[in-house]
Amino acid sequence: MNKPLNILTLGRNGLLTYTTRQLQNLLPDGREHQASLLIGDHIDQSLARLQVCINSVKTWALDEFNYLHSSQYCTFLYYLSNTIWRETGNTEVPTKLFLLNKMLNGIDLFYEINMPAMFFIGHSTGIVFAKATYSNYLVVYQNTTVGKNHGIAPVLDEGVILYPNSAVIGGCHIGKEALIAQGVSVISTDVAPGCFAFSGEGGLIQKPTKRRIIEDFFRMP
Repeated sequence: MNKPLNILTLGRNGLLTYTTRQLQNLLPDGREHQASLLIGDHIDQSLARLQVCINSVKTWALDEFNYLHSSQYCTFLYYLSNTIWRETGNTEVPTKLFLLNKMLNGIDLFYEINMPAMFFIGHSTGIVFAKATYSNYLVVYQNTTVGKNHGIAPVLDEGVILYPNSAVIGGCHIGKEALIAQGVSVISTDVAPGCFAFSGEGGLIQKPTKRRIIEDFFRMP
């Protein structure tokens, strides 16, 4: 049997109240009761998804959720918004949770985006996610963008790392365990698996990595 997720200080019901009050304070439309009911119906499923994600990250304690840890709470708000939308089709509460996440953490992560079961947000500020294809063991740092170009979105394979201020735009296929260097934009260009992509004379340069850097971030199988 899986160990239950330990929600530090608040517990499950306290977290429900905490999140609902945040919506009430930041989006005071008088509909917090409806939001509380939907969140209450889907918080357990959302926390189960969060637990899988938390337990995959090497630097995070197993089976422990700290709502004051901004990266963990940011991930929780995404899973909560996505779960409610996926299970009910409701858009009002997921939109509010999306806006709450944006206001608190500076991240643009819409509830319709299909994030993987295991990913890590290093620092959330300035991150923008398009409706692209994402895979497990994704690492994303601040001020990164995954975006479309002429309606075409990137495909990111397992174990991709996007370092700060990087961008992946358009018809890109970023191969397994590829790394995009800080400040580098990859536009409608593929990056080979296991390669480090960085800027050089004449454009984008790709070189094979010397070790599995993704193992620094995740408890790999």
